[in-house]
Amino acid sequence: MQVPTGPEVTAWRPGIPGVVEVFHARFAEHAYPMHVHDAWTLLIVDDGAVRYDLDRHRGRGTPRDVVSLLPPHVAHNGAPATPRGFRKRVVYLDLSVLDASLIGPAVDGPDLREPVLRRRVGQLHATLGRCGDELEAESRLRLIAERLRGHLGPPRASTAPPVTGAAARGVAHRLRELLDERTVEGVTLDEAARLVHAHPTHLVRAFGAAFGIAPHQYLTARRVERARRLLLDGRPAAQVAVAAGFHDQSHLTRHFRRHLGVTPGRYGRGRA
Repeated sequence: MQVPTGPEVTAWRPGIPGVVEVFHARFAEHAYPMHVHDAWTLLIVDDGAVRYDLDRHRGRGTPRDVVSLLPPHVAHNGAPATPRGFRKRVVYLDLSVLDASLIGPAVDGPDLREPVLRRRVGQLHATLGRCGDELEAESRLRLIAERLRGHLGPPRASTAPPVTGAAARGVAHRLRELLDERTVEGVTLDEAARLVHAHPTHLVRAFGAAFGIAPHQYLTARRVERARRLLLDGRPAAQVAVAAGFHDQSHLTRHFRRHLGVTPGRYGRGRA
């Protein structure tokens, strides 16, 4: 198979707090010179391998179970480590997500070998490429940041309330009520945390512990349910998408097919 020699690059800036840029690229020959970012570089490699120097440390990203976290303000480079080059996905995060106290530990150990974390970073990257799934992206980012801090930060006793017990169940139920009230217009994770009076990460964990489903999954399910009723009323899919809280018709179709196995158009044809 012939390997293309030219780079393939896509980048965008999603409207998610803490995310500076989303980037994916395929490089067959290109090598980055030494440079710095003012943001954290959260990197996974999907094909091939990349070799880099970070400060005085040499690293090598692989496509298996590695997540590379390169800290801000620290010089690094990058080059293909295999003849076929590499394909990578990157999420750049600002210091509101991971603070400067973690820069030193990240320099000493930038490559984290954890399959669960790698899968979650891939899911976050995919979610950041879709309009209308902001609550999912925010929730995934919070859980990833918590896991990264656990890898890099010193062991410490948690000051957050547990995700079980009456208090956590109360938080989860208040969030569910909020999602029911805001099914169409939606709510950001930070706004929900303010309204429910809980830390955003704790909010996500408490909801999952109480109901066995993530907040964004619950909200999507409620929107799909509303869309079903509107379709059976005979309304066209484009109108239903907006009325049910989806970004557009393609957003509705993607989630509707995932939930029910058919498109909205086919679902509505069976009405009496």
